[in-house]
Amino acid sequence: MKILFAEDDRDLCRAVEALLKHAGYTVDAVGSGTDALEYAAGGDYDGIILDWMMPGLDGVQVLKKLRERGVGTPCLMLTARDAVEDRVTGLDAGADDYLPKPFATSELLARVRAMLRRREAFAPDILRCGDIELDRSDMELRRGGKSVKLANKAFQLMELLMERPGTVHSVDQIMERIWGWDSESESSVVWVHISQLRKRLNELGSTVEIKAARGVGYSLEAGRSGGAGA
Repeated sequence: MKILFAEDDRDLCRAVEALLKHAGYTVDAVGSGTDALEYAAGGDYDGIILDWMMPGLDGVQVLKKLRERGVGTPCLMLTARDAVEDRVTGLDAGADDYLPKPFATSELLARVRAMLRRREAFAPDILRCGDIELDRSDMELRRGGKSVKLANKAFQLMELLMERPGTVHSVDQIMERIWGWDSESESSVVWVHISQLRKRLNELGSTVEIKAARGVGYSLEAGRSGGAGA
């Protein structure tokens, strides 16, 4: 899942970004309200975490503008302002939840999980396609009694493919979703991870395949036998 995190405190921003990535999320981190509005309006995010006080636009202003534009992405507001009226202001602006600073990292992650569960399209903990299932809670791919643990990026890529089986995802879409807008990685990294996931499927003896549409992208297809070409 992909999260936009907006926080002008550089140390806190780096720490939370690392925490979220370690938990298996793809993160775009920005340091101003202006950038947050631009990214959120143009990006495909599962959730947004906004600091209240930021240069350019504050978090409440950003959220109001997003809601006015019809962006319904769930949002968690972070702020040192913990008065009741401030919480009401944030919630009335369209926030789904509110977490005062300072906060425990375990609580932040729990709030993020809760926020993502409240999306319009509810995301179950277990994704299934054909004879395999992906457990989002521990990044594990399973078939029958066999299972393999997936690394962070491989998990996110398999999650993307399993959310919409049969849908072809372009390399650009995959890069933007998994590695983020500002990634310095080459597009060939997608093929490397696709190759790794195919090996994991073979290890499990699955009939599910990752198909390549030449010059277009990749899709997940269930219940077919035979090899998949790159």
